[in-house]
Amino acid sequence: MFTGIIEAVGRLAGNQPRGGDARLRIDVGTMPFADAKLGESVAVNGVCLTVVAFDAAHFEADASNETLALTTLGGLAEGAPLNLERAMRPSDRLGGHLVSGHVDGVGRVLDVREDARAQRWRFAMPPALAKYVAQKGSICVDGVSLTVNAVDDAAFEVALVPHTVAHTAFAATRVGDPVNLEVDLVARYLERLRSAP
Repeated sequence: MFTGIIEAVGRLAGNQPRGGDARLRIDVGTMPFADAKLGESVAVNGVCLTVVAFDAAHFEADASNETLALTTLGGLAEGAPLNLERAMRPSDRLGGHLVSGHVDGVGRVLDVREDARAQRWRFAMPPALAKYVAQKGSICVDGVSLTVNAVDDAAFEVALVPHTVAHTAFAATRVGDPVNLEVDLVARYLERLRSAP
């Protein structure tokens, strides 16, 4: 599990095809990684990946065809900035919201506009996700826990404060760019309970 509070912005250092899928090499940037362990989970732009090799400055993770096809990771260029968060420990503060690292769909940046010192960002979302997105609810965009300010059947809007823009990959994200979306876990489970026979 993750919280959606980004620890560092890393970079995609390599994408090596392996037997039909890929092994990603990720530069961890300033994220503390001295106590890393094989098999631990790291959220990379909101996608939960398993560490299969590492050193003090990088880790490697295998990305399945499913992951490459259903998230933005398969289309990223080498050097692309990445939001990174290590899995939470039971003693950690939950500063964002509960995030699984299981992407529900890919959205797209529709608009960015200034709003005093903040920025208002509008994202298109797959229609199937609309029922899980609520005004003042939580959503995870590229691994970042955000509060929904407005929503309709096709898009939602959030406000990014200056700290969020400066300390995440949103600083390099542009209108038209794809983003990974994970809806709130509670909304997903409530829908499942509601639809159960």
